[in-house]
Amino acid sequence: MIAERLAMIAENRGVSRAQIALAWMLRKPAVTAPIIGASRAEQLADLINTVDVELTQEEMTDLESAYQPHPVVGFE
Repeated sequence: MIAERLAMIAENRGVSRAQIALAWMLRKPAVTAPIIGASRAEQLADLINTVDVELTQEEMTDLESAYQPHPVVGFE
């Protein structure tokens, strides 16, 4: 569901899904240094262009409204 919303926003804006995902992370105050996993120069260039993508509050809400929190597992 979240992936579908991400894809829809990316398509509507004419940018990549990775750009929308990174733009979402950059709007989160707790994220100070996102780790990107680019393995090719084209991927890095695509992600660098994210600085020109600013999500609206409506898009942020649309992405986040489908999220279901999950408990942390594996730690005692």
